[in-house]
Amino acid sequence: MGDKQTKMAAVRVALLFCIFFLIACGLGYPILNRYDPRQAPGLSDVKTYASIVTGTTAGLDTEDMRYRRFRVLVPWLAKPFYRLAEGRSFTWDPVMFGLLAANSLFVAGTAVLIVVLGNRKLGDSAAGLVGALLYLVNFAVPNLRLVGLVDAGEGFFLLALLWSLSEFKLWALPVIAVLGALTKESFIPFSIAFTAVWWLSTWTDHKDQGHGGGNHFWPDAVWIVTSWVLSLAAVIALQRSITGGLVSPLRFGFSLYRGGGHHFAVSLHDRSLWYIFLWLLPTAIPHLKRLPRSWLIPAGATCVMALLLDAYFGGPPTAGSAWGRALFSIAGPVLSLSSALFLLRIFSSRQEF
Repeated sequence: MGDKQTKMAAVRVALLFCIFFLIACGLGYPILNRYDPRQAPGLSDVKTYASIVTGTTAGLDTEDMRYRRFRVLVPWLAKPFYRLAEGRSFTWDPVMFGLLAANSLFVAGTAVLIVVLGNRKLGDSAAGLVGALLYLVNFAVPNLRLVGLVDAGEGFFLLALLWSLSEFKLWALPVIAVLGALTKESFIPFSIAFTAVWWLSTWTDHKDQGHGGGNHFWPDAVWIVTSWVLSLAAVIALQRSITGGLVSPLRFGFSLYRGGGHHFAVSLHDRSLWYIFLWLLPTAIPHLKRLPRSWLIPAGATCVMALLLDAYFGGPPTAGSAWGRALFSIAGPVLSLSSALFLLRIFSSRQEF
């Protein structure tokens, strides 16, 4: 009986994934033949990722390639779709088709994890499903996740971290860490902040409950530190394979400095930041207390890390706000779940309009 239920659950998850994937493809459709994100102001990153897909990076600006060339996972995943569409896509741009397909996989995966977390941790399948749909219709998804950038991959792996920690499946952390690091370099400090704060904030649970017996406080620390080491090693190996040289992650991080704290104030004026959170925050805040503290505290600490990194990096906010993109990757799924709880409570009385 247990095996049958497991198979049925797997079928439901697979069906949800397929539906979410098709929804994501529909949301991102305009980039196929309505407009070219590579020519749009604020989306210059897309040109780099598209060139990685086609293998024609030689003519790109040196500044563009300085760090974006190491964000390889999404372009690598897009290559098979690009080759499949090349010469067969009619009016569709085959490169953008490849990037859309790859990003849609990650967006669909994120939506499925939202459903799973809502069902298993909140005991409310409706909240999980509504939360996933709210995530999909957020401004950030069609305008920043499905235009050829790599944020969809980073967001998925950050939520996968939360799933792994929530389910105490810490054996998955090293795999998630390596893949996340290959997606975007910012995943490394985000994952370190998230897992470290989770480990400290759940100290009592580790000590007293031990996930079903025994003290797992230090074994869990081993899995977490191992994931950090492997993510750093993956980036070092990747950079060496691309550049032929060996650069420490610390030196690479220092080389990204471009500004200072003044960028903090500049980012507050970016419209994309407000488009993302204008309705999400007000509808999410009332029910945040219903979410586990082991979600909220690490997510909050990681958001602080994102603000500090953005202030240090100092790049212009023309790419849809570094704040908005990063904060949505970190907290978007959690806020979508809380927003779903709020909306379901409002309409639970079944009153007719």
